[in-house]
Amino acid sequence: MAVKKYFACVEAKIKVEFYDVDSMDIVYHGNYVQFLERARCFFLEKLNYTYVDMKNEGYAFPIVELSIKYMRSLKFREEAVVKVYLTEYENCLKFDYEIFNQEGVLVTKASTTQMVIDSKTNKTLFVCPQSLIKKVESFIGNKE
Repeated sequence: MAVKKYFACVEAKIKVEFYDVDSMDIVYHGNYVQFLERARCFFLEKLNYTYVDMKNEGYAFPIVELSIKYMRSLKFREEAVVKVYLTEYENCLKFDYEIFNQEGVLVTKASTTQMVIDSKTNKTLFVCPQSLIKKVESFIGNKE
């Protein structure tokens, strides 16, 4: 699951809290999904197109695919960095993720795919809203 060509990358910092870990002070595997969600929300805030904006425009973006590869564990009180890479935005939202521990060692790789749903009809749309596309293109233009 190597990071493919991407349009934009944002880094989010995540602190491993007590409620994230098991009795061995290691992050429970299911909690990595929450780390991805927090990092993706951070990315969308930087993009200036949040889940609230999506909802207000009449769209939902449910996760339809998730893949995670665990290579090492994060531990209680570590400060991790999640790199979020936007790899598709015209027909759906696809993100790749790399999670690094506080020593900079890669511990997890992941990817998610979100489809666009018209909230009124519950039908899948196969093209993202123009408002999202414009925000991404503006964001990409600001980064180059």
